[in-house]
Amino acid sequence: MKVLYSTLFIVIADQITKFLVKGGTIPLLNIHVDGMYYGQSINVIGDFFKITFVENPGLAFGIEVGDSSKLLLSLFSLLASIGIFYYFYKSRHQKLIVRLSLAFILGGAIGNLIDRTFYGVFYGYAPIFYGRVVDFFNVDFFDFTILGKTFDRWPIFNIADATVTIGVVLLLIFHKTEPAKDDVSKEEIKSLPVSNEEFSPSQPNNLETSNSLASNVENNIRKEN
Repeated sequence: MKVLYSTLFIVIADQITKFLVKGGTIPLLNIHVDGMYYGQSINVIGDFFKITFVENPGLAFGIEVGDSSKLLLSLFSLLASIGIFYYFYKSRHQKLIVRLSLAFILGGAIGNLIDRTFYGVFYGYAPIFYGRVVDFFNVDFFDFTILGKTFDRWPIFNIADATVTIGVVLLLIFHKTEPAKDDVSKEEIKSLPVSNEEFSPSQPNNLETSNSLASNVENNIRKEN
């Protein structure tokens, strides 16, 4: 379960970067960050990689949904996070790379769930479960079309989106149903076949056999005398 530290690290890194991009005030900690204005871009590697502040009310990578679906999406994200954690627990005997991929997916799911659930309340623009996800990684990519929409750049995303994608790819590559070799269960050990010849109570031991032979020899001697 130590791989859950990677989940915690992803959630913290995701929320810190979003806070630095969007800005805000935390009175309890006496912290204020101005952040970026909406739509602002900062070139990191020319036009190839930028930091661009946008907000996404829908799915990952800028995939939008209608206003009526926001609540269902937030609740689905909550249930999905619970389901991923349960599956992670059930897979605790899998090898490290599988558990790590699930920890990545869980961290990303929780990161975006925090946005959808609390950001509307924290920033004062929407009730709980109606928040918008903060995105900012803007990467140039070859043109492609999804569901009739053509993109000349990769949809703007965040750390949570990236870790979910990495986790899914790793899971597809390395996932197996067998547990790790050093995690054989006690039930499997108990189910190993046992030789009847080794433990059969009907077979006399060597001492009993020797006593029986000695008794037969003694009886034969008495008869001859």
